[in-house]
Amino acid sequence: MPFAQLVIGPPGSGKSTYCDGMQQFMSAIGRKCSVVNLDPANDHTSYPCALDVRDLVTLEEIMADDELGPNGGVLYALEELEENWEWLEQGLKGLGEDYVLFDCAGQVELFTHHSSLRNIFFRIQKLGYRLVALHMTDSYCLTMPSLYISTLLLSLRAMLQMDLPHLNVLTKIDKLASYDPLPFNLDYYTEVQDLTYLLPHLTQESPLMQNAKFDGLNKAIIELVEDFGLVGFETLAVEDKKSMMTLLQAIDRAGGYAFGGAEGANDTVWQVAMREGMATMDVRDVQERWLDSREAFDEKERQGLEAEAKAREAPSLTDDAGDEDDDDELEDMERYVPDSGVKVVRR
Repeated sequence: MPFAQLVIGPPGSGKSTYCDGMQQFMSAIGRKCSVVNLDPANDHTSYPCALDVRDLVTLEEIMADDELGPNGGVLYALEELEENWEWLEQGLKGLGEDYVLFDCAGQVELFTHHSSLRNIFFRIQKLGYRLVALHMTDSYCLTMPSLYISTLLLSLRAMLQMDLPHLNVLTKIDKLASYDPLPFNLDYYTEVQDLTYLLPHLTQESPLMQNAKFDGLNKAIIELVEDFGLVGFETLAVEDKKSMMTLLQAIDRAGGYAFGGAEGANDTVWQVAMREGMATMDVRDVQERWLDSREAFDEKERQGLEAEAKAREAPSLTDDAGDEDDDDELEDMERYVPDSGVKVVRR
């Protein structure tokens, strides 16, 4: 049973960067992964495409032939893909059991009310894929209450439209410290806690918001989001291994990968960590790493990298006699160390 991620979100939220980084991360932990580009406007992908919708239809051709603008052209392209479903179906069959990342276009209409992308996803599901929708949002939205509330509405609408296992992700969390300080801790935003505390900050954001006629509207929007109680956020710093591991574990639980067949022995340290739930970060760890003590953590990582580099460059000081002594010590240790159940192949 193949698994897949459907990467959606507004333009500039980091969808293609995520697909590139996640493909590399999965390769490092031993999962065979392929990326499918479903953005007809993306002509310079940073990752190798297993399938590219531009082989079927391009935005430039549609805009020239049908005299459509960029947004209308993307919608038309996805309708064209839906009509030529056999092209995508045959391409996916050629990928076998690969874990697939679908890099989708950024027009919000596609995942809020237009039906073509949703219909395509349901057809993919009928092929046997276990799907998880990932809605990416730039963490800059946390810096302004109006942007954050707009993000909540957009995320909620996408969840209702897609009707699939769904995770909302705040990307570029490592850039958040470069903006103005947040009025609340990070867990307030990721867990979508009592939104009424945002109302005073919302009125201070702009003179327009101080008009009394907006008070009722703001309260109604907040009540709508809280009544559904669906929206929450994961965080992501795509260049950080722990952040990628934590997000992938959440995706595995949402899509059922975590409950699938057992992975083989002789796994790498990252595979073992993924399976055992090691080295994950909760939101308090993210707050400390990227907001409260970022400089200290950066310095610690720099020192660790320098130590690793020196260790690789240092010549071996052991000789044959020392190797024999080490082998004798290992044999003595093996008598007292219980079997861990993991088989190590020595070459």
